[in-house]
Amino acid sequence: MPFIIGLTGGIGCGKSSATNFFAAHGIDIIDTDQIAHELTQPTGKAVDIIQKTFGTELVTKDGALDRSRMRKLVFSNQSLKDKLEAILHPLIYQEVVHRISFASSAYIIVAVPLLLETKEFQKLVDRILVIDCTEQLQISRTIARSKLNEQEVRAIMATQASRKDRLAQADDIIVNDQDLDYLHNQVEMLHLKYLALSKDKSS
Repeated sequence: MPFIIGLTGGIGCGKSSATNFFAAHGIDIIDTDQIAHELTQPTGKAVDIIQKTFGTELVTKDGALDRSRMRKLVFSNQSLKDKLEAILHPLIYQEVVHRISFASSAYIIVAVPLLLETKEFQKLVDRILVIDCTEQLQISRTIARSKLNEQEVRAIMATQASRKDRLAQADDIIVNDQDLDYLHNQVEMLHLKYLALSKDKSS
């Protein structure tokens, strides 16, 4: 089994920017958000069962999940959120395991926003890397890049592990509260650390 880093962090913390820097070093990135998006496209494996479970109004005319409508639905109803996760999480996990089997880099980054809320993924990874910033930065960054307002961003944050819990469970932490150069330097140091750890595991 390859050396696997589980990368996580709250919305707006900069997970994508961090994974882009790791990818620039030739590290294989497995992004569960990307997989979820693929599963809910017109030809995605999850669309039919989502339509049967939630109704045709949650699927667009071209056969994809209506993401904005579903977001509003599940963030106001925990039982519906649980139903959606019961559909998506096993499919996402299955695809992650499949992609790990084809990965070839010295170590692998598996980016999982809900890593700390998902025991299966915690068992899969060797270390947990948390991308961290203040909650106010999370909110301002998310508003700047999306059409969400502060109330909607806070609703998303409320469904994720708290900042305190993320930091308590982290093996490694990147503090992403400055510019991209600052983030890049931290990735550089961890990349060297992970190369060494991956050699130790394989030896």
